[in-house]
Amino acid sequence: MILWHVIVLAIVQGLAELLPVSSSAHVIVAAELMHENMSTPANALMLVLLHTGTMFAVIVYFWRRWMDEILGSWTRFIRMVELLFVSTLLSGLIFLPVNKVVERVLSHGGPRVDIEALFNKLNWIAPALALAGLLILYAGLREAKRPETEAEKTTAGRGVRWLDAIVMGILQGFAIPFRGFSRSGVTISGGLLTGGERTEVESYSFAMVVVITPLAIAWELRRVYKTAHLNGYGVHWGPALTPGIVGMIFSFLAGLLALKWLSRWLENGRWYVFGIYCLLAASAVAYLYHLGY
Repeated sequence: MILWHVIVLAIVQGLAELLPVSSSAHVIVAAELMHENMSTPANALMLVLLHTGTMFAVIVYFWRRWMDEILGSWTRFIRMVELLFVSTLLSGLIFLPVNKVVERVLSHGGPRVDIEALFNKLNWIAPALALAGLLILYAGLREAKRPETEAEKTTAGRGVRWLDAIVMGILQGFAIPFRGFSRSGVTISGGLLTGGERTEVESYSFAMVVVITPLAIAWELRRVYKTAHLNGYGVHWGPALTPGIVGMIFSFLAGLLALKWLSRWLENGRWYVFGIYCLLAASAVAYLYHLGY
């Protein structure tokens, strides 16, 4: 992939990853418009590395808050580790069987097809975007109607509960295989629907990102190596990793900007606006598919 394509995709990834609008959907559409195929192992690995850039943006942005809320007390730290372990475990337990079912559907009875084949299927991305948009819209409107005084009394300082962690972990498991089903969008919406406080749900959702991104990187490295082995050639990690590392820098910077935007809109009760955007984006993606992309 040529360098300027990498930079464009990195900026799109960084902005969209940390907004609840599905970075994968936006990156795939941008790649299709530039005639790039993101389903190849090298490009799929690059996409994961772009996710890594946004993971570092999350760490930098939330570090002070996490230091105060989580690392300031050994008891709170242990509780957060337990919550994140359960959320991640549930995500894996949901992802693995869903992944198998989707791969079986994609194969149409023929040779097994990797889930990454969805990377260039706009006809799958459009309904996933629409579904995420409906969930975000419902959660945002429901949360916005709750009186501020009631929200402060019921949620202020209560921390993330087990119900929040369980629901958000399950939703993350469904979001991982489906491009367009925004991970941050559905997990934060799930936390809001279980009665979570806005800033706490947001902080926990992105803590889940920091936990699961290294696992995603390991998954893609395994796939690249496996594909190379099956095709009888060695893996030249330099050409495979260099574009992604360049993109990481741009996705990191764009991610910091997106986080400031997200936090401001979430705290001001504008979460539902992202749902409206996802529904509009789903219509646009469906139209592109109709045009033959």
